[in-house]
Amino acid sequence: MSQPPLFQPITIRTITAKNRIVISPMCQYSATDGLVNDWHLVHLGKFAQGGAGIVMTEAVAVSPQGRITHGDLGLWHDDQIGPLARIAAFLRDNGAVPAIQLAHAGRKASMQRPWFGNGALSEADIRRGDLPWPVVAPSPIAVDQGWLTPLELSEDDLDTLTDQWRLATLRAADAGFELLEVHCAHGYLLHSFLSPLSNQRDDQYGGSRDGRMRFPLEIIETVRAAWPDTLPLSVRISSVDGVEGGLNLSDSIAFAREAKARGVDIIDCSSGGLLGSATSAQQPRGYGFQVPFAETIRKELDILTMAVGLIVHPDQAEAILEHGQADLIAIGREALFDPNWPLHAQLELGGDSDQLFADWPQQYGWWLERREPALRKLDGPKLPYRRN
Repeated sequence: MSQPPLFQPITIRTITAKNRIVISPMCQYSATDGLVNDWHLVHLGKFAQGGAGIVMTEAVAVSPQGRITHGDLGLWHDDQIGPLARIAAFLRDNGAVPAIQLAHAGRKASMQRPWFGNGALSEADIRRGDLPWPVVAPSPIAVDQGWLTPLELSEDDLDTLTDQWRLATLRAADAGFELLEVHCAHGYLLHSFLSPLSNQRDDQYGGSRDGRMRFPLEIIETVRAAWPDTLPLSVRISSVDGVEGGLNLSDSIAFAREAKARGVDIIDCSSGGLLGSATSAQQPRGYGFQVPFAETIRKELDILTMAVGLIVHPDQAEAILEHGQADLIAIGREALFDPNWPLHAQLELGGDSDQLFADWPQQYGWWLERREPALRKLDGPKLPYRRN
């Protein structure tokens, strides 16, 4: 029996992932001064042990001002390289392509950690030691009532930001990551330039769609030039704002076309997040609700796309690939529920191997393979992969 599409390798530039499963960036809000710690090593490491082809860090801020919360990771100085390099090495040694997402939170920076309210910083947060800092955006428009009003970025500020992205990219390469993603979604800085609802500038970085795309595309050009040519580059977009007057899919197709022309290899198709704190808050949710965006951009532009959003079952992921709707499947909160989701999916979908646990870490698989004959003899409910 041939390998299911979900478990067929994919080569992008010079990097080959062993399957099509990507662990999506998931912020943990658990760093101190932008530094990773043992929580991040275990959090990300278990996804590599769990069989994912690509494991991506949470959003890593290119500057202190670009953090979402005080607990965000960063790559704004060289001391942050070493701890991240430890994670990249562990992911690679355990069979996953180590990937990193670089970001700047823009006007959604300086906010609460989710479990403290997931909104603007309050007096309780300040008493806890989470002091606010000035936030920036294309225009001085707050996310919502009660949020900080951002400072409007000057063109000199944009030059400074561009250099921060360049330096963070060089540090990501030094740390040993093999895939880099630029975050242009969910209401953060680059998305806020793209959307007419948050970008009301009247200079070359605002106004028309071309003007609003200018700065995000300059960042992509800068990152692509700093990132090794042999390594793939992804861009995460909010395919639609889901708000009247906001970005629509035709806008995102135009942006993705320009990103591809500048050397982007993958479009990671999310949505929403411009208003309020939650990603995709304005989009009606159903299983695979963002898959049509990935499908349309893939077919329109002949570019690799990543599908994300309530993809929870192996058969569902397999169907997306079989129908040509995307090239990669991103799993987020489902991986929190089951870090071994890829390995369990492989058991359910079947494949070439006669040994059920051959692809598991040998520290686990050796024992599980030897337990299997005893389990098959027992009466009672069978797990889905135990077909005999």
